[in-house]
Parts: sequence; C-alpha cells; structure tokens
Amino acid sequence: MADQEETEELKLLAEWKRKKGGFRATMFVFVLSALDNMGFVANMVSLVLYFYGVMHFDLSSSANTLTNFMGSTFLLSLVGGFISDTYLNRFTTCLIFGSLEVLALAMVTFQAASGHLHPNACGKSSCVKGGIGVMFYASLGLYALGIGGVRGSMTAFGADQFEEKDPNEAKALASYFNWLLLSSTLGAISGVTGVVWVSTQRAWHWGFFIITIASSIGFVALAIGKPFYRIKVPGDSPTIRIVQVIVVAFKNRKLSLPESHEELYEISDKDATVEKILHTSQIRSLDKAAILQENMKPQPWKVCTVTQIEEVKILTRMLPIVASTIIMNTCLAQLQTFSVQQGNIMNLKLGSFTVPASSIPVIPLIFISILVPIYELFFVPFARKITNHPSGITQLQRVGVGLVLSVISMTVAGMVEVKRRNQSRKDPNNPISLFWLSFQYGIFGIADMFTLVGLLEFFYRESPSSMKSLSTSFTWLSMSIGYFLSTVFVNLINVVTKRITPSKQGWLHGFDLNQNNLNLFYWFLAILSCLNFFNYLYWASRYKYKSEDRNSSPIGLKTLHEMPLKVIGGTKQNWEGSIGGNTQE
Repeated sequence: MADQEETEELKLLAEWKRKKGGFRATMFVFVLSALDNMGFVANMVSLVLYFYGVMHFDLSSSANTLTNFMGSTFLLSLVGGFISDTYLNRFTTCLIFGSLEVLALAMVTFQAASGHLHPNACGKSSCVKGGIGVMFYASLGLYALGIGGVRGSMTAFGADQFEEKDPNEAKALASYFNWLLLSSTLGAISGVTGVVWVSTQRAWHWGFFIITIASSIGFVALAIGKPFYRIKVPGDSPTIRIVQVIVVAFKNRKLSLPESHEELYEISDKDATVEKILHTSQIRSLDKAAILQENMKPQPWKVCTVTQIEEVKILTRMLPIVASTIIMNTCLAQLQTFSVQQGNIMNLKLGSFTVPASSIPVIPLIFISILVPIYELFFVPFARKITNHPSGITQLQRVGVGLVLSVISMTVAGMVEVKRRNQSRKDPNNPISLFWLSFQYGIFGIADMFTLVGLLEFFYRESPSSMKSLSTSFTWLSMSIGYFLSTVFVNLINVVTKRITPSKQGWLHGFDLNQNNLNLFYWFLAILSCLNFFNYLYWASRYKYKSEDRNSSPIGLKTLHEMPLKVIGGTKQNWEGSIGGNTQE
C-alpha cells in the first residue's frame, strides 16, 4: 500500500515538474535581466560624466561617488538575499525591491530635468549641498537599495527553476547561468549605445526616463510569468542558524569530541523537509556544537545538527574565494570611471558620427554576446565528454581564467594611457582615437564573462538549500568591496604620492588627466592582481566541492522524497504552487 502511494506521489511530482519551472519559466527572468541591465550598465558607465559635468564634482570625487554608489548597490544585495531566504520568497522580494528601484529612477529623472535642482559650479571637489544634496543622495540611496534587493534575489530565483539532483536539469542549470549572462549582455549593449547616446548627446533626463520605462516593463514581465514558476518558500533565518553554531560550539569548547562522528546529533532520516549534508573533517572545532549531552533535550541554542554545522563549514570554505576576487572588481571599477574620463578627451569621431565616451564598453559586450553562445553550444558539450562535469569545466577554473585576464587588462590599460597622454601633450588638437581603449575593455570583458558566471554558479551550487540567495549575493559582496576598495586606493594613492613625487602632486589629482599619472595607478593594480591570482590558486586548490562530500546517486524514489515539496499526498513541500498549477502565497 505504501509503495503504491509513493508511486502515485512520483507521478504527481513528475506532472508538477513538467508544468512548472525550466527554461519556459526563466524566459521571464531573462527579459527582466535584459531590460533592467540596460539601464544599470548605462548608468555604470555614464554617471561619472553626469557627476562631473552636471553635479560639478572634480575628477577623483566623481569617480569616488560612482564607486561608492556601486559598492553600496552590491553590498545591499545581501539584504535582498537575506530577506528572500528568510521572510519573503525570491519572487516577491524581487518585485518589492523592483518597485523601489523604479521610484528612485523617477526621482533621478526629475532632478536631471529640473535646472533649479542642479548645483552651481564652485571649483571645489563637491558642490552638492542643501536641498539639492538631499534629493541627490536620497535618490541614489534608494536606487542602490532597489537594485541591490533585485540582484540579491533574481539570480537565485531563476536558478530555482531547475532541480540540481536531476542529471538533466543539472546540465540545464549550468546553461541557465550562461544564458542569463547573455541576456544581461544584450540589454547592456542597448544601454551603452542607445541610452548613453541619448543621455550625453541629447539630455540626461531623457536617458534616465528611458531607463525608468524599461525597468518598469521588465518587472511587469516578471510578474506575468508567475503561473510558470517554482517558487520556494523561505525557511529559517540563515543568519540565526550560523550564529547558533558559533554560540553552541563556544559553549561546548571544553567538551571532547566523540570518537565517531556518527555519535554527533543529526536530523532524522524521516524528515524529508531538510536537505541532509554529510559530515566532513574540516574545522572540527565546530563539531562540538553537535554534542548532545546526557539528559539534555535537543533544542535550538543548546545543540546543533551536523547538517547545520556543515552549512557553516561550507560558507567558511567559500570566504577565501570571495576575498580572492575583490581585487578584480577594483580593476573593473576603473573601467567605469577613469577609463570613461580618458575616452572623454580622446578622438570621439567615427567617420561623421561622434561616439559618446561612455559607449566604448560596447566592444567587450559584443565580444561576450558572441562568445557566450560559442562557449555554451560548442565548448561545454566538448568539455563534458572529457571531464564529465555538467558545466564542462569547474566553476573555480572559470574564475581563475578571469583573474589572469584581468591582470593582462590592467597592464594594457597602463600602456594605452601612456600613449594617450604623450600624444595629448605633444599635440592637444590631435588626440588618439577612442578605440585604443577597446583593448583593455575587450580583455576585461572576456575576463568578466568567465569570472561572473563562474562565481554565480559556484555559490548557488555549493550553498545549502536554505541559503541560496544569500550565498549567491557573495558575488555582489565581492564587487561591493572591490568598488569601495577602489575609493580607498584612489585616496590613498593621492595622499602617498603627493609626498614622494617631485611635483608634490598626487598621481590622480585635480581636473586634468594629462597632468596625472593614471598609467602608474593601472600598473599598480596589475601587480596587485598578479599577486592576488597566486593567493587565489592556493585557496582554490584546497577547496573541496560539496558534491565531493555526498554520495552521488541517480534520481530515484529516495532522491525525489528529499526534494522539498509542499503538500503531495501528505508529504511536506516548500515550493509554492500545488500540482495542477494553483498557487498559494
């Protein structure tokens, strides 16, 4: 009788999976990714000129304002990830923060269109103050919160449409991250060409208005796709689970570990609502949190499960990987600040057409849009035959390739800056072409293709099921720290070099790039990136994938029972949407 009920459950589950999720569901995510990224990337590469020309910041202050804004944006993705893992599902979180993003864009558009909300030039590093400053920083802060919340939930929400334990869907999950990058790249191409041209050649407020409308359409498209989604209900707070392990392990620090890890406390095999993670021998001091003492009832804050401890171990193993990618994102910040300022004083002519300096990133974006399909359709199937890995090569191998290319990009950037500055000093009326910047942009674009997708897939696959959004947000955390570190480096370099240079001027001072030493700053980052790559190799070679800790088995009755579902024949399930397409909030 029980076998018959289980067989019926399998049939119902198969029918449910057929109607929900998959690429049909992620198409709506791809639409949002393209439309939202169109505006986001357009702002990334052009806001530095808006700050410089309209808001009257000087060179370093406009660069720092942008990097601080970008750093805040990516840091706030942790908020979106935490909320979608704990309180709201990822779909709802994405829509709520999307509404905040659209509101902020409307505020930015209004300020750009209203001349009385622009500061007067004052010759200082920043001229924004009073009510104008309140409007300016409030809109940027709300914009950062909105984008961060969306970034922290959207990527994991799309990945939720695939089941990792199903071999076919595991391959589809690897492809999802590549196609997500392609959709965002196609949107970015529209942003850095059409939107940037409108902003810089026509009027800033019209560019912001286009971005506002595009993002609004993207979030409407995401909402329309709800009947097709597998929507995972949030569980216990991942932060509280982590803190519990640390607190209980500290309380039990004087206790001796049992001879066998099987004596440690663990959840029952009958509990199908929780993903069980096998014990590992790393960071054994945390295992003391799973010691169940005599006459003690299993309660939170008194004893933790092995699975709960392993979740903390996984996150701990990830942290060096996160740290090893920060310097690369500091390099990325330069391509959106100083490189744009370089382009603004170069020859912008392409025949009779004037190319906006902020549009130069279209070159690496075009490379990426061509390379992603080639990588997905040709390289991955070929590599799978050799490695038997669903992604062709491991996620950490992809990240390593990206880090090497970032070193090359910064080296080339310094060489191009020497050529640009020498020509400008020699003949100011005949600057070199803007397209010399395409070398550093092109190389770094390919680096970003490898690293970004590798990190997103790595954090999603390796993270515990209760922390998918939060772990995926580690990618954005790395970017956040990288942008903030850029601000620190710019200020620190100016302070230090002001003392040691014969001219008593910092490498990046004032308003005139031709009197600066930007090339030395680029080479400083190249050396730092090279050292960082060797640091990454050390941690990546020691990392043990979660899949190596598990007993791999084909999809069968046991595996399907472990899949968290809401209510199927009396079995618990934590996916919204019952079989047959009905949804339950």
